[in-house]
Amino acid sequence: MQREQLLDYMASDIYSPLTAQELCEVFDVERASEFRDFLKLLNEMEDNGDIMRTKNNRYALPEQMNLIVGRLQMKARGFGFVIPEQESETDIYIPATELNGAMSGDKVLARVRDTRGKTGAHREGVIVKVVDRAHERIVGKIALYASHAFVTPLDKRFADDIFVPKEDVHGAHDGYVVVVELTSYPSATHGPVGRVVEVLGHPDEPGVDILSVIRKYGLPEQFPEQVLRAAEEIPIEIDPAEIAKRRDLRDEVIVTIDGDDAKDLDDAVHVKVLANGHYELGVHIADVGYYVKEGSAIDKEAFRRGTSVYLVDRVIPMLPQRLSNNICSLNPQVDRLTMSCVMEIDGQGRIVHHDIFPSVIRTAARMTYNNVRRILVERDPELRRKYEALVPMFELMEQLALILREKRMRRGAVDFDFDEIYVKVNDLGEPVDIVPRQRSIAERLIEEFMLAANETVAEHFHWMGVPFVYRIHEEPDAAKMLDLNAFLHNFGYHLKGAGGSKVHPRALQEVLSEVEGTREARMISTVMLRSMQQAKYLPECTGHFGLAAEYYTHFTSPIRRYPDLTIHRIMREVLSGGLSPEREETLREFVAEASRQSSERERIAQDAEREVDQLKMVEYMQAHIDEEFDGIITSATQFGLFVQLDNGVEGLIHISALDDDYYVLNERQMALIGERTRRVFRIGDPVRVVVARASKEELRIDFGLVAHLREATFVGGEGGDAIIYDEDLSPKERRESIRRRESMSGEKGRGQRDRGMGGRNRRDKLSGRTVRGGTDRAGRRRDAVPSADHEDPIIDVRHAASPPDMPYDEWDAEFPDARALREAEGSRGKRQRQSAADRFAKWDRETGGGDGHRRGERRTGGYRTW
Repeated sequence: MQREQLLDYMASDIYSPLTAQELCEVFDVERASEFRDFLKLLNEMEDNGDIMRTKNNRYALPEQMNLIVGRLQMKARGFGFVIPEQESETDIYIPATELNGAMSGDKVLARVRDTRGKTGAHREGVIVKVVDRAHERIVGKIALYASHAFVTPLDKRFADDIFVPKEDVHGAHDGYVVVVELTSYPSATHGPVGRVVEVLGHPDEPGVDILSVIRKYGLPEQFPEQVLRAAEEIPIEIDPAEIAKRRDLRDEVIVTIDGDDAKDLDDAVHVKVLANGHYELGVHIADVGYYVKEGSAIDKEAFRRGTSVYLVDRVIPMLPQRLSNNICSLNPQVDRLTMSCVMEIDGQGRIVHHDIFPSVIRTAARMTYNNVRRILVERDPELRRKYEALVPMFELMEQLALILREKRMRRGAVDFDFDEIYVKVNDLGEPVDIVPRQRSIAERLIEEFMLAANETVAEHFHWMGVPFVYRIHEEPDAAKMLDLNAFLHNFGYHLKGAGGSKVHPRALQEVLSEVEGTREARMISTVMLRSMQQAKYLPECTGHFGLAAEYYTHFTSPIRRYPDLTIHRIMREVLSGGLSPEREETLREFVAEASRQSSERERIAQDAEREVDQLKMVEYMQAHIDEEFDGIITSATQFGLFVQLDNGVEGLIHISALDDDYYVLNERQMALIGERTRRVFRIGDPVRVVVARASKEELRIDFGLVAHLREATFVGGEGGDAIIYDEDLSPKERRESIRRRESMSGEKGRGQRDRGMGGRNRRDKLSGRTVRGGTDRAGRRRDAVPSADHEDPIIDVRHAASPPDMPYDEWDAEFPDARALREAEGSRGKRQRQSAADRFAKWDRETGGGDGHRRGERRTGGYRTW
């Protein structure tokens, strides 16, 4: 009996819930041994959440019982969302009172109880069952009491403190960071209980911060003894018999090009011109699969890790260092076993012929990105003399890389040219500088060569029809493309195909090319990137949207990525004689599991790397409190503005710090707009900020606004005409715009604003909360203490009365504003662009003049107006 057979039968239209005995009759299970195996299969599938058993002991699929399987993603304020395993399903909001003992990351069964919104996209539910616990251990800070202790998790997504009996404290001091193992999970009647299994130290001790992140994400620092012993048994010298089986490329001029501090050199390249004028590009990758046999102790540990993790002060490798830094690393002037992909490329970048084969190479030099850049760009005379024999090949590499890039851009690949941020730390792990790591021609040429090899290998083995692991990037969600297009309309741009069935990546790149060099370029690139899907691994080749590639895999980094290691072994096996039907079936099951595991471990590694970077950025800014920096607004939310500094550090200007007006989020414009002044803070605007606070515990940096360097006014309407920037006005118009905002932000305007809308104090009372920041009715300033949680906005009671998670467009559609309907009915044909003076005049007419005396009587701001 196969699991798939049972699932297919239960998913059929003729199926109704059956008991175990009835299912046995359907599948002709007669013998006692078969019956035991069948019951075992049912129990396993029930435990995994694949099927559910009713009170009458009948089995059915979860969806047939209005249940959805997914992962619970908690938020810091106590509620959560179930992310369904079926990607077509929308997320389910879970209130804090309906968790039923589930914790963040758990695999759960949820029942939908309420559906809201015009399309039913907003669902609320309750956790019915925890299928699989995601966490056995949690990192937190311990607080000691007379007869017990409590551990407060460092991860704010875990809302409950963990009770620890006195005998299980195990010598931890008050306030120390510890690792606690859960002995009892939370339920409806009690919280979690655990015991301390590791004391990491005081939070301010060097290294404890990064160690906490490592423990939090369960990153394995040490290799098991059996893995280290297995690595030691691998000989450094290559067997001559193995060399004889491979193509010998030791006489070819081949080099590695990597970062200055790289030790795991797993790719090498060569370029030369053939007699017919075509280029020959050779990409040679360390043959790790030859040393790491399938099913070995090293292989099982590599599968568990999935990828190497690169933190600011250390690397947590996928393979033991004897392999990653020595035996497999393509160090200069030593023989190494490789898998080679040699391509013949014409002047248009087309690969007219290729060959993939096992090889042995000996690299001529270990080059760095900096040295290659200095040779090609700066033409450093000393380096050009030192590497005189290699300089012609580097120049050929530059030519070929530009040809390949031009070809890739012609077919529509999307190129986000964001600088990578690098945090420099000293020997104690303390940050000393934060610098952008820019991509030079050296990084770009290696990138182009690796892309070419990955595509060639993927296409070759796709047409062979063998089991494989592909790197796929799905097409963006159509709704997100519509939202992106609406956002682009604000600046006069259009995304081709956004209203149709799908968007071609070329359309996105055309927008990026069109906005290049403009003031909104960075903002549009960021919003576009957020609108796209996340790449992942699959056993099916469905294409890579961002690269506009029909075939793509990861072939070039087997030392640090498990999918690359997997396909290396498959490639050698296929090239050496093919696969039997039984072997092919085994590999198909394995690549499916390897794809799932590798995608999951990749996300965990990325989260850990980002958190460590953020941790060190916060620590770096702690030494710069009260200093001023220039930055760009990267996000506008209900609770404030996120600002990224020139050095890559991102922090929050809380909305309570914007006390000259009451600001409301305009989702279409992606901006905060003052209700009375119509002052605009928009994504992409330059600002100058002062560092007010930096907390490592909260991973948060708070900024205060010093100056808004691109002032603008919201004058109503849609698209580019809705916002007028002062810098686009004539001197006279600019002075008038500034006068209007200043007159509306005075004390008289504030008092009228409070009276006109019932006052901010009244809103605070109605919402049952005290909101800090701003001014009271007497004009006195409240204590401007921002919320401790970025996800805890100060919400106007008018907005809180509506569904808080209902998107703006659906709220407008279900509760249209009568005035907006009249305006829509009266406007036919194409809207003509008005001058700045005409738009200001229209604003004055709608708001009752320019003196600010009647504006408090008109309903402004909020979803109903925009």
